Amino acid sequence: MPTAAGSGFAMVGGGGVGGGLLENANPLIYERSGERPVTAGEEDEQVPDSIDAREIFDLIRSINDPEHPLTLEELNVVEQVRVQVSDPESTVAVAFTPTIPHCSMATLIGLSIKVKLLRSLPQRFKMDVHITPGTHASEHAVNKQLADKERVAAALENTHLLEVVNQCLSARS
Repeated sequence: MPTAAGSGFAMVGGGGVGGGLLENANPLIYERSGERPVTAGEEDEQVPDSIDAREIFDLIRSINDPEHPLTLEELNVVEQVRVQVSDPESTVAVAFTPTIPHCSMATLIGLSIKVKLLRSLPQRFKMDVHITPGTHASEHAVNKQLADKERVAAALENTHLLEVVNQCLSARS
């Protein structure tokens, strides 16, 4: 299994970022959902604002796909219905669906989602980022990597891998 040099983070399924042919050259493109209207209660600084599934979805929907000039929302990789949040229990679970069952970018996509959440949410939250059950050939292996805090930390110490994740998280112009 190839690893991102020195990170211990295997890119399950082979392939690589920026290398040659696209695995899914003609993906289906989905329409973006509308922006969430801000309520008066959310604008009131005196009222505690709990984190909900839509807020998490809004954080991850604009993450860029590593292979296409499209967002994860436009590729239907992430959907609000696959985001579970319990603010009182400080848990967030995100299931994502790769566009094809042998997507070699699944680990990188999951890592990008995890990094976005780590950077955006209070530290009290426990995050579970995983592949939607039954949608990827190496689902178990990818989920195991994404759940391993030490492997995620090591991956983020890898300069090249961190650069690729940051490209996925940067706003497209």
